[in-house]
Amino acid sequence: MKKSSFGILGLGVMGKSLALNMLNNHIPISVYNRETGEEVGVVADFLKTANNTSVKGFTDLGEFVNSIETPRQILIMVKAGKVIDRVINGLLPYLEENDIIIDGGNSHYEDTAKRVAYLSEHKINFIGLGVSGGEEGALKGPSLMPGGSKESYQKIAATLEKIAAKDDDGKPCCNYIGPAGAGHFVKMVHNGIEYGDMQLLAELYALLLLTKTYEEISKLFFEWNEGELASYLLEITAKILVEKEGNENLLNLILDKAGNKGTGSWSSTVALKLGVPTTVKTTAVYARYTSSFKNERVVLAKKIDRKIKSIEPIDLVALKEAYDFARTINLQQGLQLIKTASDTYNWGLDLAEICRIWSNGCIIKSKKIVAYSKVLQQVDSLFEAKQVVSGLNKQETAITKILQNGLANRVNVPCFYEAYNYWIAMTTAQSSANLIQAQRDFFGAHRFQKIGAKEEESFHHNWSELC
Repeated sequence: MKKSSFGILGLGVMGKSLALNMLNNHIPISVYNRETGEEVGVVADFLKTANNTSVKGFTDLGEFVNSIETPRQILIMVKAGKVIDRVINGLLPYLEENDIIIDGGNSHYEDTAKRVAYLSEHKINFIGLGVSGGEEGALKGPSLMPGGSKESYQKIAATLEKIAAKDDDGKPCCNYIGPAGAGHFVKMVHNGIEYGDMQLLAELYALLLLTKTYEEISKLFFEWNEGELASYLLEITAKILVEKEGNENLLNLILDKAGNKGTGSWSSTVALKLGVPTTVKTTAVYARYTSSFKNERVVLAKKIDRKIKSIEPIDLVALKEAYDFARTINLQQGLQLIKTASDTYNWGLDLAEICRIWSNGCIIKSKKIVAYSKVLQQVDSLFEAKQVVSGLNKQETAITKILQNGLANRVNVPCFYEAYNYWIAMTTAQSSANLIQAQRDFFGAHRFQKIGAKEEESFHHNWSELC
């Protein structure tokens, strides 16, 4: 029997969609899923759905591995965490030298780096593959971020690039990201940016809902989506606003408690570790956490008698500019985190290419990212691009208007505020941090630098004489 050219282990939502994507691209595959509990019959159901002679289904791990041509290429699509290690150890007895295991889940980049090292001892290649686009993207063309050895990527490149989304020039939204856990790191930051973009849209919704209906807000978002602000998230938000269940707007039936799967907080934790201020996406994480305190919020809301006597109308032109401003800041902070990690870990990451990979197929795809992928071919940071800084400078007045409107109407807009606050901090030449350094030296003799002194020099003042 002719062997398959690729294997997929795990037929959850994403695994199934990627498998169908490969079949639609005429890639012969083998699929495997365990046959326990609620997963009994998963493989049989998939084979029936696919109805394709180019797929072989298995519930026996050894038979699955042996059905794939060598060197084998096996994509693991299971929940991130220790289960990945259990799957890897289950596969090892059946694998041969130079086989390639690909982890397509949202694994932590440090875990991926450990798995690369562990499997190299067994002469097995390991790729950490960031996959973005959700169920639809996986089926029609995702954005793919592979990390590991470049030699390993080159062996699987033809397959991944065939199933990936295509950019405006027809190039696949997939390319080698970097060594070790670089691919999963970039996907993690992607998810952090996604948190920020989603929260900004939620804040727009909260501001507009004071004076507009769902239908009016949806119409406005669709109009914005026709121009430079166009993005996947803006488009789906416009659709969500007019979705109904029966005669009721669906949004009226959804509890205001936002969930999360941890990747947003991972991104913020790494930013703290590397000393990069990613204030927008971190605030978005906290906004989700705050929303989960539903009972407490309801109780406190009843105790606070601060009803707004008159709603101040919002300036829609300023709102549009403020949204553009905040999204740019959110993206800049994410890219700065990637650049810092690249420098710290010596990964050699290409920000322009990463933005190009994000230009289609992923959740944060937008016209802005397409434009900035070209800008970053010339500079290392968006803040080094005159047109970007000039645009943010012009939009500063707009975002202050929106913040004032939020304060006047008692609307919580934390990510808009943090975008503004970060911009002010980054464009203030003389900060108040000299006082912080003085305080640190006063109580802990932590020393400080002096203006005009050499950068490597530090000083301590005998504060006790002044007390």
